[in-house]
Amino acid sequence: TKAPIAKIADKVSGYFVPAVIIIAIITFIIYVLLGQGIEIALTTFVTILVVACPCSLGLATPLAIIVSEGICATNGILIKKSEILENAQKTDTIVFDKTGTLTYGKLKISEIKNYSNIENNDLLQIVGSIESKSTHPIGKAFTEYLQDNGISMLEVKEFGNVAGFGIIGMINEEKFIIGNSKIVESYKIENKYKQDENALAQKGNSIVYVVQNEKIIALIGLNDVIREEAKETINKLSNMKIETIMLTGDNKETAEKIAKELGITKVISNVLPKEKANIIKELKQKDRFVMMCGDGINDSPALANSDVGVSVNSGTDIAMDSSNVILTKNNLLSIVNLINISKKTIKKIKQNLFWAFFYNCLMIPVAIGMLKQFGISINPMIASLAMVLSSLTVILNTLRLRKIVK
Repeated sequence: TKAPIAKIADKVSGYFVPAVIIIAIITFIIYVLLGQGIEIALTTFVTILVVACPCSLGLATPLAIIVSEGICATNGILIKKSEILENAQKTDTIVFDKTGTLTYGKLKISEIKNYSNIENNDLLQIVGSIESKSTHPIGKAFTEYLQDNGISMLEVKEFGNVAGFGIIGMINEEKFIIGNSKIVESYKIENKYKQDENALAQKGNSIVYVVQNEKIIALIGLNDVIREEAKETINKLSNMKIETIMLTGDNKETAEKIAKELGITKVISNVLPKEKANIIKELKQKDRFVMMCGDGINDSPALANSDVGVSVNSGTDIAMDSSNVILTKNNLLSIVNLINISKKTIKKIKQNLFWAFFYNCLMIPVAIGMLKQFGISINPMIASLAMVLSSLTVILNTLRLRKIVK
C-alpha cells in the first residue's frame, strides 16, 4: 500500500509538473519574441523540462519505505501496510496483553486446592480433557500435563466456550464448568474460596475454578514465566516517553504482581474481549495514538481497533490476521526497533523531499538562463546528467538507513 506521506509528494507533483511545462512554454515564447532564434528557444525549452523532471521526487518516499521494510524484516518485524511504518512513530501509548505476550504463555500447574473426594490426578484428567478442546494457553498447560504424565483423555460432550470467562463440558453425564471467578459469578455459584484465590494470586498464579454440579470442587493455580526481554522493553519505552498499560482478563492480584516486576504502572484486569476493544476505543477518543500488542483470540477485537496492532508470531492465527504487524522472532524489543525505524524513515523521507525540491528550485532558474550574465548556463545533456545526479543523491541518502538503523 501507499504511505500517506507519499500522497503529499503525488499531490505536489500534480501541481509541479504542469507549472514546469507552463514555465518552459513561456520561456520558449519569450526567447522567440526577443529574437534569440528557434534553436536556442527550443534548446532552453527542452533543458527546463529535463532538469525539472521529478524523478527524485518520485523516488523520495517509496524507496525509503522499501529499504525500511527490508530492515524491519531482517529484525523480525513483518509489516502488512506501508502506512504503519509511517504511523508507528506517532505512538504514545502501548497496551500489552499479559498471558502469551508479556509472558511466554507456557503455563505450568503449580498448586491445587482440592475440595472434593476426587483424587488430584483424576481431577486433572477431567479438567485436562475439557481444556484440550480450548486454544487458550491455560488449556495447553493442562493438555501438556496429561501428555507428560501419560494420562489418557476422557470423552467430552456438549463442549462450550464462554468468551472471557472459561469453558464448559460434560464427562460421564456430569457437567463441569472451568474458568475464572467471573464464570462462577455468571452462573451464580456460591464462592466460599475467595481467600484461597487471593493466596494463590499473591504467588503470581493464574486461577482456574473447577465447578461440578453447581459446586466449586477445586482451585488450580498456574504459573507463567515472564519473557526475558519484557522488562528491558518496558524500560526503553518508558525512556521514550511512551505510556505502557497491561490489559488482561486475569485477576487483579496476579496482573499487578507481574506489572510490578516489569515496571508497568497502569493495570486493567478482569476484562472481557469486548471490554478490551472498548478500552482501546476510549484511549483513542482521548487523542492517544494506541499500539496494541497481543497474541490470542480474545485480543483480536482490540488489535483490530488499535491504531497499530502488533501480534507475536506464537499467537493464534486470528490474532495475527487482525494485526498490522507480526513479530516473527517473538521478541518484544522488536516494538522498540519498529518505532525507531519508523522515526528514522520519516526523517529520511523529509530529507529526500527537501533535496528533491531544493534541486529543482535551484536548477530551473539556471535552465531558463537567468544566470547567463554570470557565465553560468547548461544544455539538455548537462541537464540530463544533473537530473540523474539528483536521483542518485536521494538513493544514496536513503541507503544510509541501513547504517543508522540498528
